[in-house]
Amino acid sequence: MIYVTIKRLVPDSPQIVSFVVEGHAEYDVPGKDLVCAAVSAVTFGTYNSIESLTGVIPIHEMKRGFMDITIPESARAVPENWNKVQVILESMVVMLQTIAENYGDYITIEIIYHKGG
Repeated sequence: MIYVTIKRLVPDSPQIVSFVVEGHAEYDVPGKDLVCAAVSAVTFGTYNSIESLTGVIPIHEMKRGFMDITIPESARAVPENWNKVQVILESMVVMLQTIAENYGDYITIEIIYHKGG
């Protein structure tokens, strides 16, 4: 099972500040697992898009079966970039939810809220 956790600021201002992806879908054997491939493409593409399109370099930890991405607070200093980051992250959520709608036995998405500055 792939577990995705998306952390948002308080519900009245639900900006995404980080996400974690961990586990393996086990839909098929490694190398042929289309659920793992789809989730990897979406999440790595999101990381690369944030960096390439906004210049924001997310704080990250990546290893096999694990990705932890946090948007640095300094990214909020440039509202135009922050807004672009949010659009990219919301797009990622839509793509992951689409995968979950079709392969819900292999991926779960949890959204958590926290108070932050």
